[in-house]
Amino acid sequence: MAYFPQRIATQRGNHPALADERGSTTWDAFNQRTNQLINGLRNLGLGSGDVIAIYAGNCREYYEIMMAANHAGLVYVPVNWHFSAEELAYVIADSGARVLLAEEPFLPAARAAADRGETPNLETCIAIRGSGSADTDFSDYEALLAGSSTSEPEDQGAGGPMFYTSGTTGRPKGVKSSTFAPGGPLQVLEMIGSGMSQLLGIPADGHTFICGPVYHSAQWAFSFLPLLAGSQVVMRHRFDPAETLQVIDDHKITNVHLVPTQFHRLLRLPDAEREAFSGQSLQVVWHGAAPCPPEVKRRMIDWWGPVVAEYYGSTEGSIVTTASADDWLARPGTVGKPSPLVEVTIRDDQGELCAQGEAGQVYVKSLMGSDFEYHNEPDKTADAHLEPGTYTFGDIGYLDAEGFLFLSDRKIDMIISGGVNIYPAEIEAVLVTHPAVEDAAVFGIPNEEFGEEVKAAVKLQQGYAASSELSAEIIGYCQEHLARYKAPKSIDYEAEFPRHETGKLYKRLLRDRYWQDSARKI
Repeated sequence: MAYFPQRIATQRGNHPALADERGSTTWDAFNQRTNQLINGLRNLGLGSGDVIAIYAGNCREYYEIMMAANHAGLVYVPVNWHFSAEELAYVIADSGARVLLAEEPFLPAARAAADRGETPNLETCIAIRGSGSADTDFSDYEALLAGSSTSEPEDQGAGGPMFYTSGTTGRPKGVKSSTFAPGGPLQVLEMIGSGMSQLLGIPADGHTFICGPVYHSAQWAFSFLPLLAGSQVVMRHRFDPAETLQVIDDHKITNVHLVPTQFHRLLRLPDAEREAFSGQSLQVVWHGAAPCPPEVKRRMIDWWGPVVAEYYGSTEGSIVTTASADDWLARPGTVGKPSPLVEVTIRDDQGELCAQGEAGQVYVKSLMGSDFEYHNEPDKTADAHLEPGTYTFGDIGYLDAEGFLFLSDRKIDMIISGGVNIYPAEIEAVLVTHPAVEDAAVFGIPNEEFGEEVKAAVKLQQGYAASSELSAEIIGYCQEHLARYKAPKSIDYEAEFPRHETGKLYKRLLRDRYWQDSARKI
């Protein structure tokens, strides 16, 4: 049978493996459905190294698809379900996906993407929780399983994810990790799943809760990797603070991943709801993806206790540092010490090592020999590397005398809003195609709840005048071409932009107006 679910099914076959809003799936059923899906995908002609794309919310089927791909040597691309049809089509084409699996609520955009004629490798479209209509080529997910054998698939080999992350030069880029090279032994995945769970203090027989989108690499790592080790996964499509407390207590959740914006919303609940929360089952609560305001973190530790822990990492480099509640309370602002699996160095603009306490660019080297590349982007891959195996995410920071890392700024042009990375180049590329816009600059400004929000500065073409109506039109134009969360929340109009004679924009001069009275830079 499928290697990972079968191991757990022999011990806890009638226990839930997956649970969402619509019900639960036992380990026995999970094992059988994984087998059927592996065989079904192979019946479609897919083999080791082929690519599939998943365009869905958090649901049990998502984990079935990932588990099957991880046994069939397939590369799976978790696509942001906020993406427009245009963005989805680009990811399908760039990744070379042969199969698209889309959940019912997102079928209109999936159909529109498939109909654009921009996805030459796409052969099969499958609807999850909703059969395709007669005038489309979408087949039904459950029909695929029902028509496939439950027998143990042969020649099982490891697969893995390729996450798409935006960048400083426009379109999203696929991140290919050497750790998940297609066709490798499944025991490598077993080592990763158990090793990560041990590193993060997640019990192998625990109950994991995911209330952020699994298409995000952090939410994937903090849920799918524990699942490989034997943890049950309870999921919700959207985060609701009151429901989160209820789920943790009702399902005896042992571990959960949250972002600072979710902390904000939990702390805003009425006193009665917060006081009714037990949380006794929690063993560790990880947060990351964005800087957390110190007062917010102190209040969470006061409320939930020392189980609140922090990490620093990225899609490219996984988890780099970790900090317990005690670590952070003793050194407010730290993102922790490097894990035993990596080496962290701080370097100046020439690549030379900085002195202790001196700020510079943060570089990471995996001591396990793993590395990454950007799919179809050799130049971007080279730019991120100091040398093979040593890379940067673009953050500025320093190490203290005890080896704890502190972040102070971001070198790359990135906005983090609600724990989500947003890259201005993508938005600027859309803005300048609006007929009223001559020039555009996008940057992040402070937002108490989300950390940052998207601000656009625009220089208008002759014949156009600034107005609230024009701002609404330009923002709506961005929402038509991009995921809505990427669109500017507001627009400023500039007579001229501060540019060097070479054309380089001094965006910091625009951004600093909003940050000069803030105690933080990121």
